[in-house]
Amino acid sequence: MIEEGDPAPDFTVPVAGGEAYNDVGEFTLSEHVGNGPVVLAFFPAAFTSGCTEELCTFRDSLGAFEAVDASVYGISTDLPFAQNEFIRQEGLTFPLLSDYDHEAIEAYDVVLEGFYDVMSVAERAVFVIDDDGTVAYRWVRDGENPDFEQLVSEVRDAVESAARPS
Repeated sequence: MIEEGDPAPDFTVPVAGGEAYNDVGEFTLSEHVGNGPVVLAFFPAAFTSGCTEELCTFRDSLGAFEAVDASVYGISTDLPFAQNEFIRQEGLTFPLLSDYDHEAIEAYDVVLEGFYDVMSVAERAVFVIDDDGTVAYRWVRDGENPDFEQLVSEVRDAVESAARPS
C-alpha cells in the first residue's frame, strides 16, 4: 500500500485532453514531477453521479490549485475516447488519464473489485505528489462518498503544503 512519504510509483497511460473524441496523447508521471505538485484524483467511472460531482468540484476549484503551480489529473479505467466525451459534457478544465490496463490503480493499490458486480475499476482516491516525487498526501474512500467540497479543500491544503516556496 502506498503511504504518505513513499516514492510515487511512475506510470505511463493515455491522456484525454477533451478537445475532440480522439484528443489522446501519452502521459508519464515522472515527466510531470518537479513542475509543481501533481494531484491524481482516481475515480471509478465517467458519467456516474458521484464521479461527476467529484470532478466538477475539482473543476470549480482549479484556480486554487493553479495558484500554487499544481496540476490536477483525473484517472479512471475508462477508455480515453469516453473520457474525452465526459470532459466535453461536464466542461472539465483538466485532463483525464486512462488506466484501462490497470497499471496505475494496481501500483497505487486502489483497485475496486466487482464494480456493479462486473469489473474492477479505480477506487475513489486522491494522491498529491510533491516536486521530489514523494506522496505528500493520500486519501482513499472508506465507506460512502465524502462531502466533495470538504475533500477538495483538504487536497488544496495538502497541495499548498507540498508546494515549494518560490
